[in-house]
Amino acid sequence: MSLDIEQSEREGIIILNLNGRLIVGEPVTDLRAKITRLSVAGANNVVLNFAKVDYIDSTGLGGMVIGYTMLKKAGGALKLTGMNRRNLELLVLTKLSGVFETFEDEQTAVNSFFPGREIKKFDILTFVQGQEEGSGN
Repeated sequence: MSLDIEQSEREGIIILNLNGRLIVGEPVTDLRAKITRLSVAGANNVVLNFAKVDYIDSTGLGGMVIGYTMLKKAGGALKLTGMNRRNLELLVLTKLSGVFETFEDEQTAVNSFFPGREIKKFDILTFVQGQEEGSGN
């Protein structure tokens, strides 16, 4: 399965809406290439929207870390939004939840790039507990 990457912009921040699976092979290669092109062009503040990503493998996580590192070295940042429970649990398990800033929605992620704007921090533990209550676990 391929990964579709749709680019948009909001207040000068690049949003990459991902659709599919972020897995070894072409999907990760495409995402890394896209982030590299953005960075070379000077667009170093990026939000990855995972609302339509149902699966991330270890290579996908590696690609995310490489993109994060590249943008950070260029003076920017890579932030996440739209993560489902499984993908959030993966970030926690791999301790990458301490690396990536994760936000509940796109606008909050965009606001996080602007000092002085109020942002609601995303609490992974509260999210997971809410999911468990909703499923009756």
